Amino acid sequence: MIAILADLLQRVLQFLVGWFVDYPHWAPFIVLLLCGIGLPMPEEITLIGCGFLCHKEKVDFVWITLVCTAAIIGGDSIPYWLGRRYGLAALKLKWVARILHPERFAELERRFAENGNWAVFTLRFLPGLRLPGYFVAGTLRMSYARFFLLDMAGIAISVPTSIWIAWKVFDQIGDDLAAAAAKVSSYNHTVLYTVLALVLGIFAWRWWRSRKARMAADDERR
Repeated sequence: MIAILADLLQRVLQFLVGWFVDYPHWAPFIVLLLCGIGLPMPEEITLIGCGFLCHKEKVDFVWITLVCTAAIIGGDSIPYWLGRRYGLAALKLKWVARILHPERFAELERRFAENGNWAVFTLRFLPGLRLPGYFVAGTLRMSYARFFLLDMAGIAISVPTSIWIAWKVFDQIGDDLAAAAAKVSSYNHTVLYTVLALVLGIFAWRWWRSRKARMAADDERR
């Protein structure tokens, strides 16, 4: 199964790389924008392709990073505004209902109620939950300024580093798309685990402070 997925990933990358070489700025922008509205393809594949373009000196690293950032924030904003404008009524649209099942909506709504800002930030590192999560952020009336800043914080970590790592891997190993994909995937997992550990640490600290405050209040009442 893993071999089949690796082969599929390499085929997708080969197709995209050919298109990216012909249209080095517009192609990544369009693909990443479509990912934001439900294109069933991880953003990381496009970022690997952009690393390949840097390797081939087809694009400047800073410019392609800005292009990808603009496309991603634009794509992420679409489900946010859809949720903010139409709320649960948007679930009547068939393509929305396929992506955002009622059970998933309820779970994400609970996470937002408990975690707030951290929920939006961590969604950047959880590909399968990004689109429905941003939709929920809109339905819960999170301000766009807050949504934008939290999403940009995640993008600032994931986008330039994914492109840079892919670029340097291609410089080291040549045009081996599968090897580059594996390296970037490993990096993304490391970042995800680091973010989750940080979030858990913050929650544990908040829980400890809350418990300490309750114990102090109980002592005073005695």
